[in-house]
Amino acid sequence: MAQLLRKDCELLVAGGPLPTSNPEDFLQFFDVVCIGEGEETMLELVQAVQNRDELRKVKGITYRENGKTVLTPARDFMKNLDDIPFPARETFDNRAYQRYYSTNFGYTTTSVMTSRGCPFECDFCSRPVFGNMFRWRSAQNIAQEVEAVHKLGYERVWFADDCFTLGRKRLLSICDELVRRHVAIGWECLSRVDTIDREVAERMKKAGCVRVFFGIESGNDTILKIMNKQITTRQAREAVHTCKKAGIQVGAFFILGYPGETDRTILDTVDFASSLPLDYLSFTFPYPIPGTPLFERVRSSMISEEWTEPDNIHLVKHKLLYRSQFSESKLKFALFKGMVQFYIRKYFGNRTYTLVGTLFAKITETLYKTLR
Repeated sequence: MAQLLRKDCELLVAGGPLPTSNPEDFLQFFDVVCIGEGEETMLELVQAVQNRDELRKVKGITYRENGKTVLTPARDFMKNLDDIPFPARETFDNRAYQRYYSTNFGYTTTSVMTSRGCPFECDFCSRPVFGNMFRWRSAQNIAQEVEAVHKLGYERVWFADDCFTLGRKRLLSICDELVRRHVAIGWECLSRVDTIDREVAERMKKAGCVRVFFGIESGNDTILKIMNKQITTRQAREAVHTCKKAGIQVGAFFILGYPGETDRTILDTVDFASSLPLDYLSFTFPYPIPGTPLFERVRSSMISEEWTEPDNIHLVKHKLLYRSQFSESKLKFALFKGMVQFYIRKYFGNRTYTLVGTLFAKITETLYKTLR
């Protein structure tokens, strides 16, 4: 894409997580790489180019000059996120987006970010742009943007924060502000299981929360410690049930085959995940992102640094990027086992699961253990 744009582009800039983590790769095709947050950097960069000033004066970029790579001083994180203008959504083809979502999902949605940074240190997580310093927008500022989205005709908002529910007082103030303004729009978000209690779930529901997604990742407490998730399976189960009781749909993500796993821990995850009253369930394989502890652990065993979608059925569109003690086919079987158990319980209920699902679980567990 960069090569195609090059024909008509005076200044080609890359930014975001991967360019920030590995700018050298992008300097092969781009003039400048923006390191970290880009709002102030891009503004200063464009002004410097227009005024023919030295690029060295712009903080937070890297570029090539006379065959050498130049890295300017780092730019500090933005502290007051309310200073950032709302996205110029009026310039988007909103009707095209709305047609797409309405056709494929039955509702229209767009994303809003209310905070930046995550203070947790999950083993597999990369956050090179926003870092681990948690910063947030005011409830009033957030509600204003949600109102603007609603006026454009969107029926839902996807709060795209790393974890929307961080900061109990902050979260409750957002909910209260949405209720106070009578913003008739549904919303979804990512959450941690240790940030949810009954009052929080009920206030979220009242404010329009339709669905919450938890990154639970494992059904075994030992593996959760290896992942440095700082949660337990007990907390996970309680959070899922709490949200369901409040009338909120729940989705959850799990990883199969993490370094340090055994057959038993993988089966624990499969059985735990399929036992929860979830509305959505996702299993994936470990994805080693450059710069994460997980990547460093498997770096010497990497087979490919790029994930490409396998050309097969949707359920097993997953790929191992490193040599694991588990074969890709064995992990795919575990994934298949978990999804079937989940769907039996979801669509036929606990009674049918007791009769059919339990038998399926036992047979597939025996088969799983024979695989290499």
